[in-house]
Amino acid sequence: MLSGTALASPALAAPALDGVLVDNVEGVTPDGRGGVERFEGFLIDPEGKIAQIFHKGDKRPKKVAYKVDGKGRIVVPGMIDAHGHVMATGFAKMTLDLSMAKSLDEALSRIAAWTAAHPEAPWILGGGWNQASWGLDRMPTAAELDKVTGGKPAWLMRIDGHAGWANSAALSAAGVTATTADPAGGEVLRVAGSKAPAGVLIDAATALVEKKRPKPRPEDADTAFGEAQLQFLAAGVTTVADMGTSIEDWQTFRRASDKHQLRMRIVAYAGGIEAMQLIGGPGPTPWIDDDRLKMNGIKLYLDGALGSRGAWLKAPYADDAGTKGLPQMSSTQLGNLMSRAAMDGFQVAVHAIGDEANATVLDSIEELSQTYKGDRRWRIEHAQIVDPADIPRFARNGVIASMQPQHEASDRTMAEARLGPQRLAGAYAWKSIAATGAKLAFGSDTPVEPAHPFEGLAVAISRTGADGQPMGGWQPQEILTREAALGAYTTGAAYSLFAEDRLGRIAPGLRADFLFVDEDPMTAAPQALRGTHVLETWIGGRLAWSAAQDGGKAGVRR
Repeated sequence: MLSGTALASPALAAPALDGVLVDNVEGVTPDGRGGVERFEGFLIDPEGKIAQIFHKGDKRPKKVAYKVDGKGRIVVPGMIDAHGHVMATGFAKMTLDLSMAKSLDEALSRIAAWTAAHPEAPWILGGGWNQASWGLDRMPTAAELDKVTGGKPAWLMRIDGHAGWANSAALSAAGVTATTADPAGGEVLRVAGSKAPAGVLIDAATALVEKKRPKPRPEDADTAFGEAQLQFLAAGVTTVADMGTSIEDWQTFRRASDKHQLRMRIVAYAGGIEAMQLIGGPGPTPWIDDDRLKMNGIKLYLDGALGSRGAWLKAPYADDAGTKGLPQMSSTQLGNLMSRAAMDGFQVAVHAIGDEANATVLDSIEELSQTYKGDRRWRIEHAQIVDPADIPRFARNGVIASMQPQHEASDRTMAEARLGPQRLAGAYAWKSIAATGAKLAFGSDTPVEPAHPFEGLAVAISRTGADGQPMGGWQPQEILTREAALGAYTTGAAYSLFAEDRLGRIAPGLRADFLFVDEDPMTAAPQALRGTHVLETWIGGRLAWSAAQDGGKAGVRR
């Protein structure tokens, strides 16, 4: 949780009229034209914006309020996570985390240990499990969960957030029985040879249990947000697009702002029409709290995820010919929701993973673009599997491909199994989409993947995982240049948020959000880049997090 004491740094005090000089650095920033600019220093004005950039031989101002000696360290812009789930990231730290479990037995052991350590908890809540990484060719069951939960309800979300694993007590509390029908856009998995629920509910069916589980108190939400904020700051993420923001989430961010504890920047995308109206009312909110909080638009779901076979495909799954996935709505319903948001000027972001889902969103955008003119910046979230024939359509109406490089490294073998070798040409097709002229905006989908942008950069320039495999990269024709990858986490991400006039580069007039790091993203080998250490995170010209001074904790903003 955030500490109540400010970091002991002169930079936290409001700078005097002469500003703060950051000098003696090896600076790297996108130049706004697809390349990078190198510099040796910069001046921050009293409003926390960049006033001047200094190259070799440039004269520095003689009078400044404070000087930061970079000691030759590398400086890069603050990273922007274009797709994350802020509160879920924080709650993942407070509940049972199964993301590191390598087998079903290890997961069950961790569940048993957590249950024993938290006898006061009314439910066992958590997530992060992934049956694909356990080597299972099936989903886990309620019967297996019953063995380690002692009769207490247990509800554990899959790592992608598109399936939940319930024990018998949770199924009973939710009233899920053999007579429960599958809801539209969802599925209750059944015990083989019967109608009895097996224990895993997919996509829309998860709501059956979600509505019965205990809801967090406001003070729990505040603690979770503190946990999340520290994770982002320590990873060098200075701005996050929060996808699926509820009114409760928004109020949590506002409480942090009121207490001067909102250190990072959050751009919210409401989780549906109701939340959009509650948060934004007649339209997107303005930036508030020194450009730290804004609500831009709405996040909609069209399909599920590959791992749970909920992604909507044009052809049946290669490893399950009986399904093409689980669309969450019809194309007409999607168009109506997008139109409702667009008519009030909200930016529309649609989750689409399968090739049929992506094609359907592109169809809707083409149709709506005839009515809703101007700079709309339609967003497709994930765009993981796209029919190569549909890729040119991204550029046609300025569609932003909001993608997450770490998904490719984590999911490539699963994607091969789900799709088969003949349907991989449009899988995680970063370079092909960018080649059409469409903008890329990179993120993590945290907590699905950790919010580690330098790990994402390493994947983007190599198409390899942490083990360096496969040699030469998976589908290597989609490898990005370093400049393009860095741009997708900075200038491209800022553009996706309508924030390119504020964020994304170290340049005059933009907010002074920057990092001191120990690796140069333009020269470090992929493995070294993956292990980049963030030394300091600065937001608005003030030190927000320091590995050396703060030991991993950020203080109250002054």
